[in-house]
Amino acid sequence: MSEKGNDMRSVDENSKNEQMKEFRRDNNGQYLTTNQGVRIGHVDDSLKAGERGPTLMEDFQLRERMTHFDHESMPERVVHARGSGAHGYFQPYKSMEKYTKAGFLQDPSTRTPVFVRFSTVVGSRGSADTVRDVRGFATKFYTAEGVFDLVGNNMPIFFIQDGNKFPDLVHAIKPEPHHEMPQASAAHDNFWDFASLMPEMAHMLVWLLSDRAIPRSFRMMEGFGVHTFRWINEKGDAHFIKWHWLPKLGTASLVWDEAQKLAGKDPDWLRRDLWNAIEAGHFPEFELCVQIVAEKDEHKFDFDLLDATKIIPRDQVPLTKVGKMVLNRNPDEFFAETEQVAFHPGHVVPGIDFTNDPLLQGRLFSYIDTQLNRFGSANFHELPINRPLAPVNNNQGAGFMRTTINRGKTNYFPNSRGGGCPMLATDKQGAFKHYMEKIDGRKIRGRSESFMDHFSQATMSWKGLTEGEQERLIQAAHFELGKVESKEIRHRMVHDIFNHIDHDLAVRAAEGIGVEAPKKFAGKKVKKSAADISVKYHTKTDSIASRKVAILAADGVDIDQLEGVKNALIKAGAHPIIVSKFQGKLKGSNGEAVEVDKSHVTTASIMFDAVFVPGGKMHIEAQKRQGDALHFIQEAFKHGKAIGAVGEGVELVAMARLGGLEIPGGEQVSENLGVVLDRGASSAGNFAATFIEAIAQHRHFERDMKAMVPA
Repeated sequence: MSEKGNDMRSVDENSKNEQMKEFRRDNNGQYLTTNQGVRIGHVDDSLKAGERGPTLMEDFQLRERMTHFDHESMPERVVHARGSGAHGYFQPYKSMEKYTKAGFLQDPSTRTPVFVRFSTVVGSRGSADTVRDVRGFATKFYTAEGVFDLVGNNMPIFFIQDGNKFPDLVHAIKPEPHHEMPQASAAHDNFWDFASLMPEMAHMLVWLLSDRAIPRSFRMMEGFGVHTFRWINEKGDAHFIKWHWLPKLGTASLVWDEAQKLAGKDPDWLRRDLWNAIEAGHFPEFELCVQIVAEKDEHKFDFDLLDATKIIPRDQVPLTKVGKMVLNRNPDEFFAETEQVAFHPGHVVPGIDFTNDPLLQGRLFSYIDTQLNRFGSANFHELPINRPLAPVNNNQGAGFMRTTINRGKTNYFPNSRGGGCPMLATDKQGAFKHYMEKIDGRKIRGRSESFMDHFSQATMSWKGLTEGEQERLIQAAHFELGKVESKEIRHRMVHDIFNHIDHDLAVRAAEGIGVEAPKKFAGKKVKKSAADISVKYHTKTDSIASRKVAILAADGVDIDQLEGVKNALIKAGAHPIIVSKFQGKLKGSNGEAVEVDKSHVTTASIMFDAVFVPGGKMHIEAQKRQGDALHFIQEAFKHGKAIGAVGEGVELVAMARLGGLEIPGGEQVSENLGVVLDRGASSAGNFAATFIEAIAQHRHFERDMKAMVPA
């Protein structure tokens, strides 16, 4: 990659890590000190006038410790408060110079350091990970030309079209002001009152009620830039682009019952999953893709490219792969990195520019103002996690918490006393230059007519869901709107919003929330487009890499069967975990000891992708008397997960009474609806291969009898 200017530093994947070394501290072998470096010998008691006397004001150690503690908290983000972060790198597949002059997209041998923050939107920092919500997907690229922030979500569209409505949206979706409830949820009157009066939200509501709103893992979640941006090449030619992140593991979601239970069993589920995967070496990988539209084609679509409530269907403009991002290092300190990282969609580099998207224009103001409020200083860019790798030279000194020490007599431009430095750069020296778009119009508070079709794409997305996904969306609507106390609001949502999307959707939604079904609305016909919204069509089913498989065991378990299948799962990239009534060691049928990883009280089937039951007569007899073991199998079946059993383990599966599922009596390997059984346990290799294939499907939603399972 060619570097512009005389002061540009080289950048590689380790550059940010190296830069941050000087800010890191290791306390091993060190003495406790004050903030001024004075060693401390006692922290249990304050300085007093006698053992039972009053505390003295001269106790400078007490005052410093208490003052620092009292001021450690900072205002949490208004939205995206709960987040998880990771370091990594981005590497392009090929040069994109035909479309953009952005330096980090030119050389396939260059690895640009990145920091990514995943988040929920609505809830506070203490809320659960698995709530139904949009997820933030923000990436900070530390490029040689400066910081580029790709601030996105896991959904390609947004609720509103203009930034001026953002305060109302957030107020409506947050807890109701009179009693501050509910937390991290849109299932209340205020949000649906607002939504029922805002037809432009129709498309986003389909996405929010779909499986996309409860991802299985941050590692299995797509990301989108939401807005239409511009790429500019060296010649000054522009193209419209849409950003996409595609997870290499494919896209997968939780089911609502899992999400609710995980919020109690492990509210840090997504955060812990990301952390543990990186620690285990299962580094999350995402491909960066773009949809590219020539300027001359801006108006060829039946929607407006500047409308953030619309997607460009992938069958109309296919994705172009740009490069790959690998997240390979967890933060050293959550607050200093994940909490203090500051993103802003206005942080762009030469070759990337904005469009007139009115929602994006509002965010360009909002984000910088939000960071000023959070940090109480304009110098948040000097924090280690926010520092660019490109040199920073300007005359913007002073302000709270300034860390850079500028030398010289001048802090203005132009100047002669400082030799005119820092000096201005030309285009050839890497100066940022906005795209010269011709603008001609009258001042007006209004909206283009091309923004007024609010339902066509909502209908398209509804039709793009599979039958099972549509059913789960209806169930989500029953839950969300079932929490709404006002029948008027429920009626308005069904008749004025859902019925304009699809009559069948409206009728089925009405059935569960006590609202009369509407008459069919004669809207314009919408063709079914590519299933951009469907999770099923974006699920990767050829690998079980990093999947978690529970192995139910008790004393007397058949060690050969357990180890044989466990080793096959590990070889395929999965993470098998032995679950029993208590932690500690089990004694196998051959006398060997087996270490238990998790107990029933600390885990549940909702934390696994599949369940395996090995044989062993004594072990199975014990499990038959354990309700937790039977519930484990029943719940996994209800949630569509693969279940495998060999030898006597088949008896435990049969005892779980999985909605009338037929249990074969033969001794051959059988597979039915993702339940893989081998009563004879004669061929561990055949069983393992069939079981692994069943796990790879993620879910087996074709189990019609799952509703009969009491789990």
